Amino acid sequence: MRVVIVTESFPPDVNGVAHCALQTARHLVERGHAPIVVAPATAAGNGPDAHAPCPVVRVPSLPLPGYPQVRVALPSRRVAAAITEHRADIVHLASPFVLGVRGMTAAARLGIPAVAVYQTDLAGYARTYVHAGEAAAWRRIRSVHAAADITLAPSTPALHDLEAHGVPRVRLWQRGVDTVRFRPEHRDDTLRRELAPNGELIVGYVGRLAPEKQVELLSGACGLPGVRVVVVGDGPCQPSLTQALPGAVFLGRRTGDELARIFASLDVFVHTGPFETFCQTVQEAMASGVPVVAPAAGGPLDLVAHGRTGLLVPPRDEAAVRDAVWSLAADPELRAAYGAEARRTVEGRTWAAVGDQLIGHYTDVLAGRAVVAA
Repeated sequence: MRVVIVTESFPPDVNGVAHCALQTARHLVERGHAPIVVAPATAAGNGPDAHAPCPVVRVPSLPLPGYPQVRVALPSRRVAAAITEHRADIVHLASPFVLGVRGMTAAARLGIPAVAVYQTDLAGYARTYVHAGEAAAWRRIRSVHAAADITLAPSTPALHDLEAHGVPRVRLWQRGVDTVRFRPEHRDDTLRRELAPNGELIVGYVGRLAPEKQVELLSGACGLPGVRVVVVGDGPCQPSLTQALPGAVFLGRRTGDELARIFASLDVFVHTGPFETFCQTVQEAMASGVPVVAPAAGGPLDLVAHGRTGLLVPPRDEAAVRDAVWSLAADPELRAAYGAEARRTVEGRTWAAVGDQLIGHYTDVLAGRAVVAA
């Protein structure tokens, strides 16, 4: 198949949309298909995409006001031109909102089927950033995704949200995890001594430091005796979080094998954001054999088995986060049991397995178009 992946974000960006688009492109190449990627230009311009497994077409973009790490594509004819020149069989729209809408329009005009991948809780972001506009966000989501042949949701809560808001033809497509890179054997005692020189229990958060992630909910855990909070990531909230989380260690953005070593060296992983449609970092922590504390909302509901691989807590509840961390801190045997079960749970969720599921969705869409044409 000849596939055009139109994505709102792509490496070197570090986020779930970029990572999933990269893994999708890699898997398609490995299975003998011919993908290209269309993505916003980076801050450095349109330099070579050495990390990419296939050609990348960069579209002019501007930084999002107040959050320069996020770039928004500008109007461009490159999207339609890329789809036409690649002679696409199918268009894959990763978290379509701005660039993806142009990809959807071009695919419809050219009569090419489109698969839309839902990944971003825009309605939740509207509540967080502008304290309004949730209904408008859902109208936008419904309008964009209704034009696709199918929409792929990353979790059952996301699927139910989409269906409840009138999005048709929704299917479940979860995310993979690199179980070779993320594994318990990468636990590093030297790193642990650097992060917690007095032998503290290490509680980690990994992700963007942005308002919707609500990382400040870790403040209660910072006050627990014998606990060291470690924060990995960057974003606009970092200055305020250094004040809100006294004693926490901020490591900045880390990737690759270094990130895997950090994950495996944690005693407990905490995710705080309530707007996750999936939550890849939870899955990476589980693959690393680390018990998880996460809000009982969105993607973590599919990932964390409460009382078996970790603990689910009420969203936006600082005291509940603190108490969950404290209960795990007090019971090393329970932490070990949760971590071992977490690893076992995700061992079959490889990117190869979910990549093959995606190709199956493509095949179904193409077959459905062929039936209609006949």
